[in-house]
Amino acid sequence: MKAILPLTNLPRVVIIGGGFGGIKLAQGLKKAPFQVVMLDRHNYHTFQPLLYQVSTGGLEPDSIAFPLRKMFAGQDNFIFRIAEVSAVDPAGQVIQTSIGEIEYDYLVIATGSKTNYFGLKEVEAHAMGMKTIPESLNLRSLILQHFEQAHQETDVDDKHLLMKFVVVGGGPTGVETAGALAELKRHVLPNDYPELDLRQMEIHLVEAGDQLLGNMTDKSSEDSLAALEKLGVHVWLDTRVTGYDGRVVTTDKTDLQFDAATLIWAAGIMGNVPEGLPKSAFDRGTRLAVDAYNRVIDHPRIFAIGDAALMRAEAAWPNGHPQVAPAAMQQGTLLAANLINLHKGAPLKPFVYFDKGSMATIGRNKAVMDFGALHLKGLIAWLGWMFVHLLFLIGMRNRLVVLTNWIWSYFTYDKGNRLIIRPYQKNLPEETPAVPATSPV
Repeated sequence: MKAILPLTNLPRVVIIGGGFGGIKLAQGLKKAPFQVVMLDRHNYHTFQPLLYQVSTGGLEPDSIAFPLRKMFAGQDNFIFRIAEVSAVDPAGQVIQTSIGEIEYDYLVIATGSKTNYFGLKEVEAHAMGMKTIPESLNLRSLILQHFEQAHQETDVDDKHLLMKFVVVGGGPTGVETAGALAELKRHVLPNDYPELDLRQMEIHLVEAGDQLLGNMTDKSSEDSLAALEKLGVHVWLDTRVTGYDGRVVTTDKTDLQFDAATLIWAAGIMGNVPEGLPKSAFDRGTRLAVDAYNRVIDHPRIFAIGDAALMRAEAAWPNGHPQVAPAAMQQGTLLAANLINLHKGAPLKPFVYFDKGSMATIGRNKAVMDFGALHLKGLIAWLGWMFVHLLFLIGMRNRLVVLTNWIWSYFTYDKGNRLIIRPYQKNLPEETPAVPATSPV
């Protein structure tokens, strides 16, 4: 069965994924002689850098999401469909989707990444991820359910268990999540749960490497570590999580394990690529190997951008570009220009990444920022972090809502979105025990 799409005599560019790279690519083709078809399993774009704030009650999900159809209203050559892509057939120049078969002249894989559990099946079954809005809402519900359940728990050990959190991964997501939990403990939860002894709430951040924020400078790593420890977060470096059964977190250190009802996994990502391409098209197993023009190696009509791609052609980045939004956006913008050049028979321009720096926030007035040789920390870095994230958010309404929430939280020490919209219970293997979630009344 073929998907129902408008007939056209224009070459068809199919973009899989409505993330940062896919959006920039589609926008760059607005007036180009192509039919642009975007496929995504959701009808909205997600601003992933702020997902952790949804998870910890700081923001509502609709403030970091934007409808894809609304974004491209008025772009006559653009078509959007909600679809799951199951396979790519390079020989036939078609893709298999949940809405039928779709032919393409040029295919762009902008599918981003998914959580990498490094083969730890038990951890995957019990840990909480934060790659999508539904996952973040699940985590928000679980955190609040555990505090509600702790109110009713009479066993001292189980009460303590429900108030212990282990965050795995010392990159920006892990650092920001641990910091947000620490601020909840300090400023919000004491008012919501005055009957609980919140001194029993523990937050552990576990990182396999020898420093936090491994892609940033040593100074940023040291500053973020100091800030987290000042907030009361227990940081464990050179420590690798090896298992989690829903109650006990084991590590590669025989004398170190944690009893915790919540394990938040922020330890790694992997390319999220549909089936069908040969192993030779991949680099490092899960990312597509691309040339300097983002063409998948040996597949001249298939391109990949963003987290799904790994480009070694640029001398300054022999191991590929960082899997961050600016890289995906720059690749999407250039690929639009190159597709137009390809259609005209003009030379293609190789991709050169402009590194806009790195940043991470730890909490109120606490952040680190690197830009070239410049290193900032504290209030000025925190304000810079907020400005950049507001700038990259899509939609003026979203920017105003997020800014208003941040201002309100700053002056009131409150986070207003502590709602259990849907009680969460993870689907686990039958034989696997788990800490029960609070049942709806």
